Amino acid sequence: MTTAQLFNFISSAERTIKLEQQAVARLADYLDEHFTRACQMIIQCRGRVVVTGMGKSGHIGNKIAATLASTGTPAFFVHPGEASHGDMGMITAADVVIALSNSGETNEVTSMLPLLKRMGTPLISMTGNPSSTLAKAANSHLYTGVEQEACPLDLAPTSSTTAALVMGDALAIALLEAKGFTAEDFAFSHPGGSLGRRLLLKVEDIMHSGDQLPVVNTSTRLSEALLVVTSKGLGMTTVQDDNGNLAGIFTDGDLRRAIDQGVDIRACSMSDIMTANCKTTTQGILAAEALKIMEDNKINALVVKDEQRTVGVVTMHDMLRAGVI
Repeated sequence: MTTAQLFNFISSAERTIKLEQQAVARLADYLDEHFTRACQMIIQCRGRVVVTGMGKSGHIGNKIAATLASTGTPAFFVHPGEASHGDMGMITAADVVIALSNSGETNEVTSMLPLLKRMGTPLISMTGNPSSTLAKAANSHLYTGVEQEACPLDLAPTSSTTAALVMGDALAIALLEAKGFTAEDFAFSHPGGSLGRRLLLKVEDIMHSGDQLPVVNTSTRLSEALLVVTSKGLGMTTVQDDNGNLAGIFTDGDLRRAIDQGVDIRACSMSDIMTANCKTTTQGILAAEALKIMEDNKINALVVKDEQRTVGVVTMHDMLRAGVI
C-alpha cells in the first residue's frame, strides 16, 4: 500500500477542526474596549466602511465587507496593491478603514498608513500582533492572534484566517443589532431569489381581486354558487351579506360536508352550508405571514379584508407560483 493509502485523513481533519475551534473560542477573551470603540466608529461613520487586506487576509476582508454590506453597514473591499496605483482615490476622510494583516507588517497594507493619516480617515486594524506597525497606527485594534496555525508546518494561514473571519462576523452582527436591522431591511439587500420573495412580497402583490374575485350572497343558491366557483377557478368563493360585508367562505370541503350531512343541495343557500368566521388577512402583510396562517390552520385559501369588506383572495397555488413556498 502507498503512503497516501495508509494516511489517516480523518485524524488530520479532526486535528484541524480542534485547533480552529480553540482559536475561535479564545476570541471572546480578546473582546474589550477596542471592540466597542470599533463599533462606535462605524456607527458614527458618514461614509463607507472600506476593508483591505493582502493575500488570504484579503479574501477574508472581502467576505467581511460583503457581510457588512448585506447587514446594514455600507462597505466595500479595496485591494491594497491596487490602492497604491490609483484606488486610494476610493477612500475619503468620511470613511472608516478596516485593515487586516495577521503579522501587522504587510508592506502593501502599511504603505497605506501615511495617506490614511494625512486624510484623517479613522482606522481599525485586525491583527495577531498588538505590537505591530498596523496595530499601533490604528484608532482601534482588534486582536485575532492564535497560538498555532492548523497547518502542521505552522505556515499556511488557517486558524488565523478563521479567527479573523469570526471577528468580522462578530463586528457585523453587533452593528446589526445596535441599528435595529430587520428582516425586511435584509431583504432589500437580497431582492433576488426565494429570500427576497419571502421577505418583500406582500399579499396585495399576488392576491386575486376585482373581476377575479369570486363573490356570492348569503341567499345565493348552491347551484349558482357552484357556477361562480367553477368560472373563477379558485375552488372557492367568498360570501357576503346584504350590506356587502364578509359573511363567510364556501369551498369544496363545505360541499362535501353538506352531502355527508344529507342537506338538500338543490334547495339550500349559502347561509346554510358556508363556513362563517373564516380566517382572514389584510393586503399589507407579507405573503410569508399569510402563508404561515394558511399552514397553521391547514387551509388552501385566505380571504383578504379591508375592515369588513372583501378585497381579495390568496391561495396556496398563488404562494407556489410566486415562489413564496
